[in-house]
Amino acid sequence: MGDKFRSIVIENVYPELDSGRYPVKRVLGERFEVEADIFKEGHDAIRAVLKYRGQPSHWRETPMEPIGNDRWRGSFPLEENRRYVYTIEAFPDPFRTWVQEVAKKAETGQDVTSELLEGAELIRQAGGRASGEDRAVLLKYVRFLKDAPTQQDAVTLVIESALDALMSRHLDRSAATTYDRELEVVVDRPRARVGAWYEMFPRSQGRTPGRNATFKECEARLPEIQAMGFDVIYLPPIHPIGRAHRKGRNNTPAATSDEPGSPWAIGNEHGGHKSVAPDLGTLEDFRRFVQAVRSRSMEVALDLAIQCSPDHPYVREHPEWFYKRPDDTIKYAENPPKKYEDIYPLNFYCPAWRALWDEIKSILLHWIGCGVKIFRVDNPHTKPVYFWEWLIREIQEEHPDVIFLSEAFTRPTMMKILAKVGFTQSYTYFTWRNFKQELIDYLTELTRSEMKEYFRGNLFTNTPDILPEILQQGGPPAFKMRLVLAATLSSTYGIYNGFELCENAAIPGTEEYLNSEKYEHKVWDWDRPGNIKDYITRVNQIRRDHPALALYENLTFYPAEDDNVLFYGKMTPAKNDVILVAVNLDPFAPHESVVHVPLDEIGLGEDETYEMHELITGTRSLWKGATHRIALDPAVEPAAIFEFRRWKHREQDFVYYV
Repeated sequence: MGDKFRSIVIENVYPELDSGRYPVKRVLGERFEVEADIFKEGHDAIRAVLKYRGQPSHWRETPMEPIGNDRWRGSFPLEENRRYVYTIEAFPDPFRTWVQEVAKKAETGQDVTSELLEGAELIRQAGGRASGEDRAVLLKYVRFLKDAPTQQDAVTLVIESALDALMSRHLDRSAATTYDRELEVVVDRPRARVGAWYEMFPRSQGRTPGRNATFKECEARLPEIQAMGFDVIYLPPIHPIGRAHRKGRNNTPAATSDEPGSPWAIGNEHGGHKSVAPDLGTLEDFRRFVQAVRSRSMEVALDLAIQCSPDHPYVREHPEWFYKRPDDTIKYAENPPKKYEDIYPLNFYCPAWRALWDEIKSILLHWIGCGVKIFRVDNPHTKPVYFWEWLIREIQEEHPDVIFLSEAFTRPTMMKILAKVGFTQSYTYFTWRNFKQELIDYLTELTRSEMKEYFRGNLFTNTPDILPEILQQGGPPAFKMRLVLAATLSSTYGIYNGFELCENAAIPGTEEYLNSEKYEHKVWDWDRPGNIKDYITRVNQIRRDHPALALYENLTFYPAEDDNVLFYGKMTPAKNDVILVAVNLDPFAPHESVVHVPLDEIGLGEDETYEMHELITGTRSLWKGATHRIALDPAVEPAAIFEFRRWKHREQDFVYYV
């Protein structure tokens, strides 16, 4: 086998996604842990290091430590918002092997004269690789081993001294084994993992019926949105809207002259994807809006919808970018039986695909230049996966703080691959998961399976396209219940405006909003009776106050005996913040259930008293033992969010539950 022979095996590296084909994801400020099985034949000692670098920096390394059964672990700090490369190197450690052997022989009284000479030679060789003070100290050890008064003195010195650390710095790595691939971890900024999103149509933020609101009127709503505790304001497309085949109220095939059309039909004589609809204001007005949002510690997310109206300048300037019929006319979008005559899809496989791809990249760079660092991508599953892999990497190499949210309500395999190739977050099936076991199964898959390494689920309660049946039928209790679920099951979630008003009028038999603002100007009464703004504010404040709710992978479900009650929790690794949540999934009837508090996991004995502070109502109570009965009436309070506290005696009254 010659020079390529290596005796150490490195396998079962974790995390590693699809044999290193795709990167895993982490967040700035974390420590990145890596494990692997590392071993060789016989009983020789080995060492291993975790090597890492930010591209294109030089390699750094940190020691890995054995944790049992040939499993090793190492970690390094994620100090920059960028991609890191990591791998593992392992090598025999003849000095540690020698120390172990000579110590065992000396313990049984065997003569170790020859062994001490072997050790002296190993140290001498290390001295030859060292320089300066290290070299001088190593040569002193060589002389002592040869001249020690007794063999026991020599053995004691090598076992109890700092020689091991000195030798480790100057090991012979010529027989090292390096893992056969370099792996990647994408380090995102914290907003990639934690955030409360608020989706709103800019044109519907005014107070004059039948008129398009402006970005300046949108600014007037910022204090209220900020007060509710949202971090991200997501805007559907803000571009000029096509006139040809413009859709009218409730998606009728033809619009009247005063109907604005769908914002997703992008482009007219005023411009395309790099322009702002004149009714909203100017590009400078948009920049001011972005700054106003940022001044309130929020940020703007912008929709990237890669499609065109028949009036888009691309249609005239680049007809080669579109799908053509045999008669040379351009094909509009269809998803039978649905027809979208107001939209032309782009052909990513056309002969001029390079120019098309570069143009889309330039669109993103344009809006990044306007201060936008978050993009919600419309229907990414209808574009080539390899396009997204190229585009996201191109953008993040220059702007690593840019976040991409995938709006792909599609097949699981496609949703997963989009996350693997680069999307920072993804919409999920949560919108349609209503029952206990399906919620447990799905959220466990998202947060506990391999998916947690690359797929961050952003749990939206509703969208302009989706008014779930549970909200249509369940009224305010359903809105409150779904809000608590979304806000506590995941560290990132979102609502579409109108949710705070419990807006639930649907076109019968569909999940489409009746009189949807997708097709008309809307004027909302943001203070109308029955709103749950205070409730949303309280839940978002709870999220901000508790570090456990800012983590994604720490979700655990616990037993609750009633099938309508979901009981789960999140805690920090140090267990200094423990949140337990009980939710009545039935918006129509009260339910009681015995729940099982995970005392062993928390580190509390069965006979110890603890305080449960219910954070929505502010109620405090003392519990003892693991099993307790909880009653949840959706007409009063469909959910309970408990902060677990170790009991400290207080001079005040408490409510006791048994």
